[in-house]
Amino acid sequence: MAKDDDRTNKPEEAGKWGTAGKSSGKNNKNGKGKESKTDRRIDEVLQLAVDRIDTIDSSASVPERLARAAKSSELLSAVWSLPPAQRLMFHHGMQVTDVEGDSTPGFDGNKEDAEKFISISSSEIARYQRLMYANGVKGSTRRLLIVLQGMDASGKGGIVRHVFSQGDPMGIHYHGFGKPTAEELDHDFLWRVKRELPKPGWIAVFDRSHYEDVVMPHVYGTYPEDVWRARYDQINDFERELAASGCAILKIFLVVSQEEQKKHFLGRLDDPTKFWKFDISDLEARDRWDEYMFAWQEVFEKTSTAAAPWYLVPADNRWYSRAVVSELLRTTLKNMNMTWPPLEPEVDPDEVRRRLA
Repeated sequence: MAKDDDRTNKPEEAGKWGTAGKSSGKNNKNGKGKESKTDRRIDEVLQLAVDRIDTIDSSASVPERLARAAKSSELLSAVWSLPPAQRLMFHHGMQVTDVEGDSTPGFDGNKEDAEKFISISSSEIARYQRLMYANGVKGSTRRLLIVLQGMDASGKGGIVRHVFSQGDPMGIHYHGFGKPTAEELDHDFLWRVKRELPKPGWIAVFDRSHYEDVVMPHVYGTYPEDVWRARYDQINDFERELAASGCAILKIFLVVSQEEQKKHFLGRLDDPTKFWKFDISDLEARDRWDEYMFAWQEVFEKTSTAAAPWYLVPADNRWYSRAVVSELLRTTLKNMNMTWPPLEPEVDPDEVRRRLA
């Protein structure tokens, strides 16, 4: 089970999503009581998206429904001044140590705006998830793997709970990877990963992953260097084949600052309901922070590919990192350009209606 703290409650809703265009006493980033032009713009964009979403199911035409859903997703994306897929994707020359954990690149709103966005976006993620699941039942190989990585207390668990708040658990598989078991150590390091991959039509979320099998020996020297370095090519081959087989891959590294991590660690010690989240090994990893950052930097440089890019997401503000992941997930699903499967050729609707009369 994930150990990350979850300090943001699900936003209250009025109707289905809440009134996206209204706000009372909103606290803006500048601390002033009145709304800024940015706040109003975001509210207007969100309301337009909600209005569009409300029209989707009113059409009997499948192509028209899908077109309206795509348009609503595009409207939601307009909340961002620069799409996260562009702003946060790792590129060579980028340094993880230069990413400021408390920054919110591409998003000019505040926590309240982000929570509204996540609520609306989650409803559309659920729509696309059902669409992909239906296609999987009918033989499509389309599926999605989300890899979540980050230092302890970076918010991985909260991402899963909030982004998938309206999803159907029947099509979502979550797995947290811990220290390999004796059985897992008897196999290739990718063996346990392959067992948890998403089935056709499913979304799999990995809380930590096969990348631990490179970073940990890099930091602690548990394997000879030639062994763990060879894993870079093995991982790239594995992910390339996975993508070619119809599986989209999102790899997300949550960048949390040491100061923010400290706050969450202390919070775990102050709250008896969070004692279970704290382990002394968390401090050992913290003491090796620079070594971890060096190891992760090499991971990004070696394994961020066109088929499976890395996204470095600032995570001190949980609402921001959750909004980013929601945007990346929704647009990835939308860009699959799926349609609802038709009736099987042997099914005659008129004959079925006659028999049911």
